[in-house]
Amino acid sequence: MLLGASLVGVLLFSKLVLKLPWTHVGFSLLFLYLGSGGWRFVRIFIKTIRRDIFGGIVLLRVKAKVRRYLREQRTVPILFASTVQRHPDKTALIFEGTDTHWTFRQLDDYSSSVANFLQARGLSSGDVAALFMENRNEFVGLWLGMAKLGVEAALVNTNLRRDALRHCLTTCRARVLIFGSEMAPAIFEIQASLDPSLSLFCSGPWEPSTVPAGTEHLDPLLEDAPTHLPGRPNKGFTDKLFYIYTSGTTGLPKAAIVVHSRYYRMAALVYHGFRMRPDDIVYDCLPLYHSAGNIVGVGQCLLHGMTVVIRKKFSASRFWDDCIKYNCTIVQYIGELCRYLLNQPPREAEHQHRVRMALGNGLRQSIWTDFSSRFHIPQVAEFYGATECNCSLGNFDSQVGACGFNSRILSFVYPIRLVRVNEDTMELIRGPNGVCLPCQPGEPGQLVGRIIQQDPLRRFDGYLNQGASNKKIAKDVFQKGDQAYLTGDVLVMDELGYLYFRDRTGDTFRWKGENVSTTEVEGTLSRLLDMSDVAVYGVEVPGTEGRAGMAAVANPAGSCDLERFAQLLERELPLYARPIFLRFLPELHKTGTFKLQKTELRKEGFDPAVVKDPLFYLDARKGRYVPLDQEAYTRIQAGEEKL
Repeated sequence: MLLGASLVGVLLFSKLVLKLPWTHVGFSLLFLYLGSGGWRFVRIFIKTIRRDIFGGIVLLRVKAKVRRYLREQRTVPILFASTVQRHPDKTALIFEGTDTHWTFRQLDDYSSSVANFLQARGLSSGDVAALFMENRNEFVGLWLGMAKLGVEAALVNTNLRRDALRHCLTTCRARVLIFGSEMAPAIFEIQASLDPSLSLFCSGPWEPSTVPAGTEHLDPLLEDAPTHLPGRPNKGFTDKLFYIYTSGTTGLPKAAIVVHSRYYRMAALVYHGFRMRPDDIVYDCLPLYHSAGNIVGVGQCLLHGMTVVIRKKFSASRFWDDCIKYNCTIVQYIGELCRYLLNQPPREAEHQHRVRMALGNGLRQSIWTDFSSRFHIPQVAEFYGATECNCSLGNFDSQVGACGFNSRILSFVYPIRLVRVNEDTMELIRGPNGVCLPCQPGEPGQLVGRIIQQDPLRRFDGYLNQGASNKKIAKDVFQKGDQAYLTGDVLVMDELGYLYFRDRTGDTFRWKGENVSTTEVEGTLSRLLDMSDVAVYGVEVPGTEGRAGMAAVANPAGSCDLERFAQLLERELPLYARPIFLRFLPELHKTGTFKLQKTELRKEGFDPAVVKDPLFYLDARKGRYVPLDQEAYTRIQAGEEKL
């Protein structure tokens, strides 16, 4: 503002008082502007204008399609039908486990048989069917078939057990549960507490004695179902497609709502932003119950006609062999996956593949260059985005370490912002007018995105639990009276507008590619330890992605059967949620509102030289907790202990 006023003053003085020619006035203004710091803006403009123009074109292109599909009330099944028409006999999906190839026509027929079967069983638009199955082609065909009927699929995390699994099936009010035969033991554990009206269907190898009573074998039923397209349901572009369960800060998994427009937006921004091609072949070894595997990956098949290779689970030793076998050109990753690949001994297969792009999020800056150079991958397509967020980011020009960017020249075009937060409480810091304070380049802050419900690109669909949705919304963020989505993540922006992930806020941390809810783990541990006070938090371990779980337990007696405790944890919690470190102390300090104080615990970490309380760590080889002494701590710091 001050610089602008100065320039206007010089202009008036030079022209009206000194009566200088316009050329002299222009040079005077230019020198004043550059000398007053304007050269920084010129530098930013020159370095980022090409990137910003490309990003703007991508945004406008997707926005135009979104408006068209909104007007025509398109849905994902309708868009998929167009893909089938373009190339019905092209390979759509390949399941690596059995080398099963499905063409687009076969995927279309299978999904239509699912729709017709469910309709014959009394399901209709708006009903919910839960899907609990490991990766395979049928997973995609099942939820797509549900969508053709207007039935909303609840995609359940296959790592969940007992209370968490029961919670997911209950909160979504599913009328049908379709599970893979490999998940039958998990269903057996909770069958007594399931709603008797819940219909159970098992897909895969059939052995009646291994499934709960009343379960029907789905596969032969689908073979007998007609494959014609059922009548179009009363669903539009902004109606519900399916639910993806995410562990947030409230404990048990929350069902994030994915509408048809969100599915399209996430897949399309990645496709156009990273310059994908219809003839690309994607290697997808990420879970299909998550948005990365099912939307960013499979979405390229359904919407853009690409072939997707599905693997049941990631294998570091088979990764490049698979890529060679199926001629993959794009691989999906999470940060932890890249580290696992780098830890593998060098092999010839690393140099024989055709992969030109690695697509994903969480690739740490410290291994970024090593990953791309060792495996000869020209483009690292890093992005940022959660299932429910409205402020996705994309690193369209492979800036090392960045998860995306926002224009410094035209920042208003994409209404996202980093806002200041209190580092101890993570509360938003506001100015005298009550509006959140934006961060300057180099200053870490929470990423927020303005909510505009009428705009499919800016809307926030939230969760089935309205209370959980409300916790992710803040008011008066960009200006008075507005609303914004709170990501819960701290990022930092550099001078050119590139954004870098810094940390997670709240009671959630990430370990082994999964979000871990400390509230949920605390509840489970407390129950197993006779309701002792337990504080769970994430601690950094050198050479690993995310944070390892650590539990501080109030144990005045100082006694605990750690071998039995490890066995109980194996039954109660998925692998990624089990604490790696344990700390036993006389009592846990609480706030005035009875909240556990974790700040000091987190700072002290698991260093026995700092922590004088008994410490233990989960020995992966022995499968139990063993004492953590200085020698063990040194091995962990050096990366010699597998965690």
